[in-house]
Amino acid sequence: MSLYFNLSACVRATSKFSECTKCVDACPESIQLLDNLPSFANKTGVEAAACIGVCPTEAFSLSDFSTTEFFFTFLDSKIRLISPKFNVPCISVLSVEHLISLALASEESITLDMSSYDVESILYDQIDARIDEANFVLSSFSDKRLETNSQKAQEIKEEKNIEEERTSRRSFLGNASLKGVVKHKMSFDEAVEAEELKAFQLDRATIAKIKEKHLPDKRKILFTTLKHINKPEIFEVLAEEDVSFVSQKYVDDSCTNCQICYRICPTGALSSDGKFSLINFDSMLCVKCRLCHDVCEPDAIKLQPSFEIKEFFETTQRTLAKFTIKRCNECGNNFTYTGGELSCPRCLVEEDEAIFLHTNALAMKAKLEEKDD
Repeated sequence: MSLYFNLSACVRATSKFSECTKCVDACPESIQLLDNLPSFANKTGVEAAACIGVCPTEAFSLSDFSTTEFFFTFLDSKIRLISPKFNVPCISVLSVEHLISLALASEESITLDMSSYDVESILYDQIDARIDEANFVLSSFSDKRLETNSQKAQEIKEEKNIEEERTSRRSFLGNASLKGVVKHKMSFDEAVEAEELKAFQLDRATIAKIKEKHLPDKRKILFTTLKHINKPEIFEVLAEEDVSFVSQKYVDDSCTNCQICYRICPTGALSSDGKFSLINFDSMLCVKCRLCHDVCEPDAIKLQPSFEIKEFFETTQRTLAKFTIKRCNECGNNFTYTGGELSCPRCLVEEDEAIFLHTNALAMKAKLEEKDD
């Protein structure tokens, strides 16, 4: 399997101000930033699967595996074990949303096989953290829970190391002949090519796709799954830092209605009306990519310190801010009115510049007249 990257879905491609590093943090040995965009070697495959599960906009995927297809085929099967040994390339391809949806959609409990992972590895910790978060969120409105099987992890690792050592010895002996040397040279050339980094650039087609609003499949799956379960009698409230994939927001008084937040939001969670007189927010469309926060110059948009589980079942579009819109007396365009003259900021700047140029011209004229005298 090869790692695939959809540049148009990446929030770092949407804005140079994006500070999202989730893919790099998940796979520091495989992914790096090159010219502000994620980059990885041509050979990269399953070893970078963790970036797939953590990417908020599903910009990463594997060439021969679909998390969406897996969700439905797994539920259709009678097996309730998720394991890298037979039905997933790596458990880390599954996001917290996938795990929650799988637990809710299955009548029987699901077990995740962790026996293939080194308990002291970063990958193990990442998968374990996702399972813990999924179970924590599930516990707030359901009795469903994901189980894990992590026995014999160290034993399997030791057996693998022994087998790799044997394979290495056989490979060395096989290369002793001329034929082996030629084969080794070809392997070396292929390895060099595989190590070359894939460079991604923004072209017109990519920019056009970036402008499109797209809700990740994993969120659609979660939203659909939640519709088919019983609504809890009491809605709990979770701490913001305990939920990684969704949020609630508010806007403070420093907002200038520059419109960048809802124009740049990749999913349409932030929106406005035809006159741009307000900022609406739909929590269930938010993937917590933080792009709106990164591009907000006055830092006016904030995360609420808590998340209401009620949003899962009674999602509402909330108005975060309202603005008075007036028509400019100079240019006739609409603008956000905050008092004073009925002139838009652009016309006010042009007026100030005109006054400055006129004053400067008079001063220069006076100096020239003084020299002539």
